[in-house]
Amino acid sequence: MQKVIILTICLFIKTFPQQTPLEKNNYQELTTYNELVLYITQLEKSSKMLKLVMIGQSVEKRNLYGMLFSTTDFEKDTSKIRVLIFAQQHGNEQSGKEGALILARELLKPQNKYLFDRIDLALIPQVNPDGSEKNVRRNSNGVDLNRNHLILTQPETRAVHNLFDNYLFEATMDIHEYYPYTESWMNFGYIKNFDEQIGTPTNPNVSEEIRNISNNEFLPFIESYLNKKGFSFHNYILGGPPGDELFRHSTYDINDGRQSFGILNSFSVIMEGKNGRDSIDNIQRRAEGQAAAILGFLEFIYKNKDKIKNIVQSERKKFAPFNPGGNVAIQLDHVNVGKKLNLPLLSLSTKTDTLLTVSDYHPTVKSLYDVKRPFGYLIPKNLKEVVDWAKHNNLVMHQVTRIPEVKFEKYFISSIDSTNFEGDKVVNPIVEVSEIKDEIKLEDYFFIPTNQLRSNLIVIALEPKSTLGLSTYKEFEFLLKKHQAFPILRIISNNNNQN
Repeated sequence: MQKVIILTICLFIKTFPQQTPLEKNNYQELTTYNELVLYITQLEKSSKMLKLVMIGQSVEKRNLYGMLFSTTDFEKDTSKIRVLIFAQQHGNEQSGKEGALILARELLKPQNKYLFDRIDLALIPQVNPDGSEKNVRRNSNGVDLNRNHLILTQPETRAVHNLFDNYLFEATMDIHEYYPYTESWMNFGYIKNFDEQIGTPTNPNVSEEIRNISNNEFLPFIESYLNKKGFSFHNYILGGPPGDELFRHSTYDINDGRQSFGILNSFSVIMEGKNGRDSIDNIQRRAEGQAAAILGFLEFIYKNKDKIKNIVQSERKKFAPFNPGGNVAIQLDHVNVGKKLNLPLLSLSTKTDTLLTVSDYHPTVKSLYDVKRPFGYLIPKNLKEVVDWAKHNNLVMHQVTRIPEVKFEKYFISSIDSTNFEGDKVVNPIVEVSEIKDEIKLEDYFFIPTNQLRSNLIVIALEPKSTLGLSTYKEFEFLLKKHQAFPILRIISNNNNQN
């Protein structure tokens, strides 16, 4: 018996990868795509807890992989919570990929197996392999993938969302890096110096219960967890230096990796590790900090599995039957509510920490313009771009010949103005809404109901006055034409008391 045990241990040591490619290279060279594929393949062979799946391909036809961790058949145990973590949407943010590979090895160690008593985890270590190989932010089509999660024009973002739709993950984490060495901050003489920043959903259309547990419970937990591991933390803060930009907590747009899943009422966060002066600078600490923060995220989910799972399922069920009424915010703004921000900074001259009190702090997102959620929308079949968008988002879409007990509304674009969106200008049409009295040829349209998981996303995307909608993208700007009717129609239930 003793010989069998010794032989088993020796075989485990022989087949289990002890070092990631970065570690083997003594932190002097970043992991290449081929090294990544070889490493995760070796990990799969070393453990029955891990299964690799190809989830898609990049623009340059590199395979994208999901690493499925489970002690049972993935997703078959419905008592578990399903978690999706994905890294390196931006090719020049290398520590996310490196941290994910470190994490993958650690998860297969016996001391971490307990996590999978309650969690089924899908880990995508690299979303943008083309950008990573060139060490550039965007993919090979020149697109910022973290601004593509609404329109889903790129194969990489579609792959991530198709994986999500296969399993309907209840918790997600999107891994990035922030760059503290911008010219404005360097001229100011101070920089943000947190190993990890973590942001929670800021769009008020995301479930309030999810936002509350994220802000009031998860953020204090992860701060304590990281501090004990020797890494510094801050709630994700954008802006500055003082007098240059206002300070706020990331975007409320739903086109990024965190908010696009948050709007589906997932427990969803973004992590921003501190980048180096270049991609290899301080890579060991950067990668180890990312791995520690991901493990802390999983630990919180493990401890709060039932609470998170119940909240997510409860919030998602609200869209299963049609719930008449209900407002959806489609124009928003970051507002100053009188709070001051005490921001720790590093002095570049003295190399010491200091505390800056910021008055121009806008921590709250409020709605500027709401619409009532309609029963659904009619999409003209000849609008191929919009039909393809609906398909890429895996929306429920029907061909119908009759929709009982409803009325139809159309928008008329009387003029097109602009409005501010987080420092940029976006279109803001002046619209008139009216009921359609003439008969509509339903065979010319697809019907998209709003009683589905992406209910709020559908409304935000298809309303012409939405500053986060399709009309604000170049690919869909043709939808807005002055002195013409908006081609997408609203369907209002006769039982729904809407204005």
